[in-house]
Amino acid sequence: MDERRRERPRPAWRSGLGQVGALGREVAGGVVRRRSVHKTPGVDPHRDIDFTAMYRDEASTVTADDGVALAVRSVTTGPDTDESGQSWGRTSTPELTVVFVHGFTLRMASWHFQRYGLAQRWADRRIKMVFYDQRGHGASDRVPRSSSTMAQLGDDLAAVIRTMAPTGPVVLVGHSMGGMSIMSLARRHSRLFGHRGRIAGVALVSTAVRGITEIGLGEGLNNPIVDAFRLSVRYVPRAVQAGRGITRRAVEPVLIAASFGPDYYSPAAGRAVEKMIQNTHIGTMVNFLKALESHDESTALPVLAQVPSVVMAGDFDRLTPLPNSLRMYAGLGTDSRLIVAEGCGHMLPVEAPDLVNDGIDDLVSRSRLALGRPQTPANSGARTSQPIRKARND
Repeated sequence: MDERRRERPRPAWRSGLGQVGALGREVAGGVVRRRSVHKTPGVDPHRDIDFTAMYRDEASTVTADDGVALAVRSVTTGPDTDESGQSWGRTSTPELTVVFVHGFTLRMASWHFQRYGLAQRWADRRIKMVFYDQRGHGASDRVPRSSSTMAQLGDDLAAVIRTMAPTGPVVLVGHSMGGMSIMSLARRHSRLFGHRGRIAGVALVSTAVRGITEIGLGEGLNNPIVDAFRLSVRYVPRAVQAGRGITRRAVEPVLIAASFGPDYYSPAAGRAVEKMIQNTHIGTMVNFLKALESHDESTALPVLAQVPSVVMAGDFDRLTPLPNSLRMYAGLGTDSRLIVAEGCGHMLPVEAPDLVNDGIDDLVSRSRLALGRPQTPANSGARTSQPIRKARND
């Protein structure tokens, strides 16, 4: 055997699998295995899904601090009347508001299965769900490179909360770059997570505290071609528009390849995700790459640790590999859960929607405002709850 091949290091995104088992034995005494819906090759389980359906929900516009318009859709679950039979007013405070923040080159439609699956689960509870397109994405305003930053995304989320959930407790759910937006919010608006704040829970799905391009397939986003296009977007944007096909051939394959696990089968879902990526403006795509490379929200973890949380990841995620999620989970409070979806890639909300919905539903049931000094595994001993669950993608 070739000596170089034998010594080739194991990819970091795969080495995390062993860490999951070790962590499970250490803090939970075992692993609960669950199977997701069986997917038969040749039979598309989502062939009749309309991934644009949520755009029929109530529309709103949130104006960010710098004047950028953010497109928002919202829906409130539960009965139309209260216990006395009186109709709920438009300004009535729901039991809870859940704000969903999508990922890089996606849009709010990536939460399709959460929008409809959770609405069924919460049919007897008055819970408001808020979805929005991050700046530069979907129907929200395009923005220059100067405001394509994690700091600005955190401020945008603060504006959405102020406008769409002015009162009552709030649970935040972020996928990929959306999770990073939540971390930015925690760093820049930490009072929201404290005793007088209103954040009552956080779900971090397929995301990373830092270094998205350091390991795994994310390395494909860190190359001279992309660097050259960043400069082009800044100095000669017309040239980038003219060469958008070249740019997309350099970036899109990396994102699409990381979307799903190797055994996932749904051409309809695959086309929906690919369309979101392809319809993202080229300036947004290239400008936010720099933010993804340089972001480091490590200081946000102690802030997030003040409220219940859940970390969800696929063990075949090659864009934000599993070790990223393990590190996040290790830095969160004792009231945290870790869910690992076996065989799943980066688009966990689409690939394993029931598992993600389970995690969010459980988080809502555990949600509470900050009670006191944040308790982390480091200062309170091992977690007493069972934090790790797995689901096979077959």
